Amino acid sequence: MERKPGSSRADRKTTERNRRNRMKALLSKLHSLVPPQCPRESTLSMPDQLGKAANYIKNLQVKVQKMREQKERLLEIEKINTTMNNGLTIGFKSPEIGIRKSGSILEVVLVTGLDGQFMFNETVRVIHEEGADVMNANFSYVGDAMLHTVHAKVRICI
Repeated sequence: MERKPGSSRADRKTTERNRRNRMKALLSKLHSLVPPQCPRESTLSMPDQLGKAANYIKNLQVKVQKMREQKERLLEIEKINTTMNNGLTIGFKSPEIGIRKSGSILEVVLVTGLDGQFMFNETVRVIHEEGADVMNANFSYVGDAMLHTVHAKVRICI
């Protein structure tokens, strides 16, 4: 079998074209999985898009690790509470959350049991992490429950 001198070059061109098309498709899929921060991000170069995706994945890994640690802390607290109550489990009030958005203003109302200060702190932290500025946050006791209210302003990217 003889090879023509031009066929090897054509094969390499075809292979390279196919590789580039696969890379383009993979980059497009990756870009679609990363949530946009601002509308102008669609004009980012390929290295910038890859860097943004890598940072997003690292941030998600950090969040997952923090959540695992938080879960472990909560399980330890639950174990301590169960031990302190001689094995009797005390019913905790399930938290209720309500969110209203009016323009760029976000109002979060959280109703918890009397042990809900941690939930309040977490709510404020999550609101801040998700890109809103907390303008006002307060809580009050209502019977055997705590009513938490958080007013935040959503940041708008330009």
